[in-house]
Amino acid sequence: MPQNSPSLQSSVKTLAAQLTSHKLKIATAESCTGGWLSKCLTDLPGSSDWFAGGIVAYTYALKEECLGVDGDFLKKHGAVNEEVVVAMCAGALKKIRVADVAVSVSGNAGPTGDLVGTVGKVCFAVQKRDEQARAYCTHIDGDRNHVREQATLKALMLCDEYLKE
Repeated sequence: MPQNSPSLQSSVKTLAAQLTSHKLKIATAESCTGGWLSKCLTDLPGSSDWFAGGIVAYTYALKEECLGVDGDFLKKHGAVNEEVVVAMCAGALKKIRVADVAVSVSGNAGPTGDLVGTVGKVCFAVQKRDEQARAYCTHIDGDRNHVREQATLKALMLCDEYLKE
C-alpha cells in the first residue's frame, strides 16, 4: 500500500481531533479502498482512543454476510450506490458495538467494472448510532490507485464535515 500523502495525514489528524473532542469512536466499512481508510486512521499514534475497528467487505458475499447488505439488491443494482453504503454503515455499527459513528465507502476503482458506467464512481455514507445515515456518490477520474486514494481522502473529509454539524 502506498505511503499516505500529506493531505491524507492532515485529514486524519483533523478527524481524530473531532472524534476526541466529541468523545466518539469510529468504525469503517470499506470495499474499494481495501482497508486504506483503516490504515490511515491507525497510522496516527493513539488511534485506539477513537478508532474502534473496521470491516473490509470486498465481495458481494461478504457485504451480505458481515454487513447485512441485501444480496438480491446487490445482484440487481451492484455495490456502488447510496443504498449499499447506507446498509454498510448500519452493518458496521451493528457488528462493531463500541463504535459511535461509522463511515462506509464502496466504489469501482477500475480499470473494469461489472456494471457499465461505474468505473470511477464512489459512494460514501456516514452515520452516528441511532441517527439516519447521510450518503453521497461522486465520480473520481484517474487510475486505480488515484481513485482509491481520493476515495479515502473524501471519506475522511465527509466524516469531519458530518461531525462539525
